[in-house]
Amino acid sequence: MQSSSNAGGRSVASSATGQGAQKRAAQTPNHDDDMEGMYHGGARATDAEEVQVTGMSSVRRAAARLISVPGGTSVVDSKMILRQRTSTIGDWLAFQPGVYAPAATGDNDVHLSIRGSGIQAGTGSARVGTLVLLDDLPATRIGGAPMELMEPLGMQYMEIYRGGNGFDLGSTLLGGAINMHTLTGYDAKTYQARVEAGSFGYVKEQLSSGKVIGKSDYYISVTNSYRGGYQKNTKISNFGINFNYGYRFNDAVDTRFFFRYRQSYEGQPNYLTRAQIAENPRQARPGYYNTYTILPGTKYFGDRTRIRIDDKSNLLIGFTYIDAPMNHGLPTLQLPMNVIGANGVVNYTRKDNIAGHKSNTTIGVYTTVDVGYNVYNYHVRSTSAYAAYGLPFGALVNSWHRGGSNTIWHISNDTEVYKNLWLTAGGALSYMPRSTTTTYPVHSHFSVDPLYFAPRGGFRYQITPDIRVYGNVTRSVQSATDNDFLSGSRYQSGPATGLTEGYQRLTPQTATTFEIGSEGTFKGQHWSISYYHSAVRNELLSVMTATSALYNTAVLSNASPTTHQGVEVGLSHKLYQWNGNSIYLMHAYTYQDFRYNHDPNFGHNRLPGIPEHLYQAQLHADFNNGFYSSFDVEAASSVYATYDNKAKAAAYHIYNLTFGYLWPKKSRRVYFQLHNLTNKHYASAVIPVYTATHGDAAAEMPGDGFGVFAGIDVGFN
Repeated sequence: MQSSSNAGGRSVASSATGQGAQKRAAQTPNHDDDMEGMYHGGARATDAEEVQVTGMSSVRRAAARLISVPGGTSVVDSKMILRQRTSTIGDWLAFQPGVYAPAATGDNDVHLSIRGSGIQAGTGSARVGTLVLLDDLPATRIGGAPMELMEPLGMQYMEIYRGGNGFDLGSTLLGGAINMHTLTGYDAKTYQARVEAGSFGYVKEQLSSGKVIGKSDYYISVTNSYRGGYQKNTKISNFGINFNYGYRFNDAVDTRFFFRYRQSYEGQPNYLTRAQIAENPRQARPGYYNTYTILPGTKYFGDRTRIRIDDKSNLLIGFTYIDAPMNHGLPTLQLPMNVIGANGVVNYTRKDNIAGHKSNTTIGVYTTVDVGYNVYNYHVRSTSAYAAYGLPFGALVNSWHRGGSNTIWHISNDTEVYKNLWLTAGGALSYMPRSTTTTYPVHSHFSVDPLYFAPRGGFRYQITPDIRVYGNVTRSVQSATDNDFLSGSRYQSGPATGLTEGYQRLTPQTATTFEIGSEGTFKGQHWSISYYHSAVRNELLSVMTATSALYNTAVLSNASPTTHQGVEVGLSHKLYQWNGNSIYLMHAYTYQDFRYNHDPNFGHNRLPGIPEHLYQAQLHADFNNGFYSSFDVEAASSVYATYDNKAKAAAYHIYNLTFGYLWPKKSRRVYFQLHNLTNKHYASAVIPVYTATHGDAAAEMPGDGFGVFAGIDVGFN
């Protein structure tokens, strides 16, 4: 039974069970990950009632669960991702309407934005505005999600909840949630090896193993990768371990322990102007030829226990502990830090029948807290820059530490008030205390403890088992990270001159989002379409505050009211099928209109950093002898690079071509991929700056030029 991702819709295999499913399995091509599930329809309404059916795949169960969400969601299956190069988490997030996740330097530091979340967040070690979960356990900390842990190899599938649709996972963030699920011993090959290599000095290796042993099972994946870089000073090296061990006590109780480890080195070239990218996209910004980020060993521990209380109710209890030391090598300073966080989650779900009406309830709490002493120290790296003060290499210039937590209590109910018409109501209470203390060269302290309520309401109507419409209104709340509060006055004398000394009070960003949409399958053609409109208050953007104006600079602060609205469209078609061969066409289109509302400085300017139009399409052919090929295109409109809308990154379109062969009835694969066939010079990511200088701004990160890649994947039991 096949199952794969589709363009923005639920992704499952054919929904029938028993003899019908067996018959279809006999008729499918003799390789196990063709495009059938990806393009030939999503989950049916009846699947939502059958998620406990023995033999239903994990991916299909996930897609069936998402049927109960009255909004835009999707599932991505590894079987489609592994058909070509899989270097970053951005490969998983491609072809997902509403999701913008370019991996500019070829590493996992994607610029993740869903429905306009995290616009101002640059590339770095963490992402804000979207809740990231690993195997149902929250990985997002106070400072964001540690992207180094999001190794794409070893994952089985990913759930994407756009906007307010991540509510039942504890997300009150504008971007929603993504939930990445690792392979287990029940799904993995006993032994698996994968190697891929190609242009820009790229090579990536994986060894993995998984097996069921009685009531226990295990999965372990070890990856190692290196990339010399397309752009100067973008060398990347990574080593990682992904391990989980599960034990099933009985049919009602099981637990799973998770461990991840990651070492990384990332060159940091900083940002270029549009003119520089057009002239030579391989250059680094002057002064950034030996800057880097080192993660000497991020450690992640987690445990998830699931309890089936009875036929109607289930309980999930989990925790994670993340220890992430880090060292930023800046042009003149060194910034070592140690970030330690603990997360916990409890989710209770219950199904009832009240006066003849089906009713599903979810009650949960999600919390994340900074643990211990999260210290940030600026040390001298360039002695010549501090010669006037006589400071040696490594001398302390500035020190501060932070602390804080997020706790989200949430409850929701989904009731069938009339045949096939479901109403959803819920609410979340979000408590987000923050504190930051400067200890050198002065001592100061700042703290806040905001408490907000976020309601949610929605509906879904199943017109037929394969077609439904939905809508919802959701409130989102997002507090600034601990570090963001340290953006007030600056030191005016001594070695710390120019560094931030004071704090500013930041109000949590809130938004009220309305969404309406439809998805379905008709005669083998699948679609999903959503329209959303968010009225955002106190959005965390680059702002010239009264204090920062004294230094002629902008800082992250609360902006005047803004509006986010957009359209998300996913379409997939089976164009032709003959003798077990198939040709499919997939489209993913995102329209994003983000702008100010009567801002005193910028009027109705568009918010920078995100393309207004983003289109991705893929034509894919599967042949019954094991060969497959695909041709895909990505096109994006020009992107404003500054808040004054006087600098733009150029529009672009790039083309990619892939050929592969999957041995029939065996887990062996080879592929050959050509990337950016026309060697287009373009900016794949834009991190906005406040204003332009002479119509341009150093805010762009170049995408890769023409590249050739190949890979081999072998597995057996």
